[in-house]
Amino acid sequence: MIFGKDDCPHTQKALEEFKKKCKPFLYINVDKDPKALEKMLEYSDGRHMVPIIVDVDKGDVTVGFTGED
Repeated sequence: MIFGKDDCPHTQKALEEFKKKCKPFLYINVDKDPKALEKMLEYSDGRHMVPIIVDVDKGDVTVGFTGED
């Protein structure tokens, strides 16, 4: 899952990278869904920073995106 915002360049870079690498993902725009924002804040320990990338299989949470794996 990628929690982000349409106008965030880091979110857009993350989405592009996942598409480029053919990694399946679910994009959740927290600007359009208040409940999703609440869920994102649970994963991010209350930080209002996007993107928040959650690997649901491994349980890993990444705050932010730099383009590096």
